[in-house]
Amino acid sequence: MSRIIDLSQQVALVTGGGQGIGRQTAMTFAAAGAQVAINYFPDALGKNQEIAAAVAQEISSLHGSDRAQVFGADVRDAAQVADMYAAIQQSFSRLDIVVNNAGILRDRSIKKMSADEWSSVIDTNLSGVFHSCQQAALNLSPGGRIVNIASLSAVMGFFGQANYAAAKSGVLGLTKVLARELAKSNIRVNAVAPGVVDTEMGQSIPEENRKAMQQQIPLGRFAEPSEISDVILFLVSDLSSYMTGQTLHVNGGWWF
Repeated sequence: MSRIIDLSQQVALVTGGGQGIGRQTAMTFAAAGAQVAINYFPDALGKNQEIAAAVAQEISSLHGSDRAQVFGADVRDAAQVADMYAAIQQSFSRLDIVVNNAGILRDRSIKKMSADEWSSVIDTNLSGVFHSCQQAALNLSPGGRIVNIASLSAVMGFFGQANYAAAKSGVLGLTKVLARELAKSNIRVNAVAPGVVDTEMGQSIPEENRKAMQQQIPLGRFAEPSEISDVILFLVSDLSSYMTGQTLHVNGGWWF
């Protein structure tokens, strides 16, 4: 008997949902029937809002005008995150799924890394996940699901990523703790740790480094965004109903 993942009547928040893995996850959820709240970082020029709005418009054109809305919030700011969750509740009257995807890179060797390069990545990639998870714990419907986006860097410790690897390692620990704390509300919390994905972030890697990385991947290529979003979709579906506190490594066999 075939099994179809159906997220109809469910509302999902994707942080950093305008680009890369976040964008593809929003599109995948909408295709599965969910209404999607797309978070963006409110930059001074409004570029991120435009990008997120374009994703919402694409979803609406494919699946209906009520299927996606955009919500600005800097995940580093706990008050902004709380306001965003309140706005989502006001707009959709419920929240069932949260994907904490927002993240940045500021790569530099430890000898050259500035305090700002360290703190900006930790504040976004770790504290931002904490702020969102804290609000998710207060706002998710019973039986809700959280998926945190970690990284292969958390276990490989790539050169020049002391800040990024530390933040993503923290996400793995946070995921395990929250799985225990939120189990009484039947809220499942898992993580996905991608390898290199062919997104804007992945494409920013110098070509020489990209080729060297690909040689270390048994499948010989980087992931497509949909190959990550499909795993996220599995984790928020009933097909993974007995999984919590787990990290799924999606890296083409690039083992550590």
